[in-house]
Amino acid sequence: MFQLDDKFLEDMGLGSLPDEQKRAFLQHIYDELELRVGTRLSEGLSDAQLQEFEAIIDHKEPEVNAWLQQYVPAYATDPAYNNLVQAMGLPAESIDVKSEYVATKWLEVNRPDYRDVVAGVLNELKAEIMTNRSAILGDETPQAPAA
Repeated sequence: MFQLDDKFLEDMGLGSLPDEQKRAFLQHIYDELELRVGTRLSEGLSDAQLQEFEAIIDHKEPEVNAWLQQYVPAYATDPAYNNLVQAMGLPAESIDVKSEYVATKWLEVNRPDYRDVVAGVLNELKAEIMTNRSAILGDETPQAPAA
C-alpha cells in the first residue's frame, strides 16, 4: 500500500514545499484520489449496490451489522479484522472498524479489481503531478517576449 506523506512528496520532487503547503497539497491529493477512485469504482454498479456501499461507508450500523451477519458472521476471528482493530487503535466492536472492514470485503466481492483501480488512478495522479511539478513549486519562469 502507498502512503500520502512527506516521502511521497519527495518522490514527486516536491520535498521543498513549505510544511503548510505540504499538508494542504497532500489533502488535495487524497481528496482527488478518493473522488476519482469512487467515480471509477461506481461504473457498472447497480443503484442498489451503490446505495448499499454508501450505507457502509457512511457507517450506518444496522446495514453494516446486517452485511457482516450475512456474509462474514465470524468476522471477529478474521486476522484481517484483528489487524485493522490494532491499526485503527479502536475497540473491536467500533462501528468505524466494522465499516472499514466491511467496505473492503464489499469491494472484494463487488469490484474485485478495486486495488488495480486505485493503483491506476494513483499512477495517473503521479503523472499529472510530475508534469506540473514546476508550476506547483512556482518555478516557472515567464517566457520573454520575442523581439
